[in-house]
Amino acid sequence: MTQRRIDWPDLLFGLFLILVAAGTFAATRKLSHGTAADMGPGYMPRAIALGLLGFGLFFAGRGLVRAHAGIARVHLRPILGIAASVAAFSALVETAGLALASFAAIVIAALASRESRIVEVLLFGIGVSAGAVLLFVKALALPVPIWPW
Repeated sequence: MTQRRIDWPDLLFGLFLILVAAGTFAATRKLSHGTAADMGPGYMPRAIALGLLGFGLFFAGRGLVRAHAGIARVHLRPILGIAASVAAFSALVETAGLALASFAAIVIAALASRESRIVEVLLFGIGVSAGAVLLFVKALALPVPIWPW
């Protein structure tokens, strides 16, 4: 007879998502939610929290049902690469502009993987930077500087 083991990463991730959803519901309880046609300030946070709750229940349930061999070794390179990318973007977006900040974030994030190729990263960075400028500055008219000058 085999002993069933709990898939701890899935269970803990599911519980984390459930906790975030519960916190969001608690934080937005006094906000009016409105309707889909006339959204109030609490509509989108609650809609996203409902999606998080669904995913949390799915992962927690899967963690209880599915056996797991163990938790994989933690690799620092991806964690540090993504954290550095987010930090660089937040530090550069107001001073260097959206185009350069998003390009720098893509290039730094590519360092998180050993499989990144420089030409692909540069082309992807240019494409994402152009898309970010078109979406946030041109289409949505957000007051974000595009360039440092």
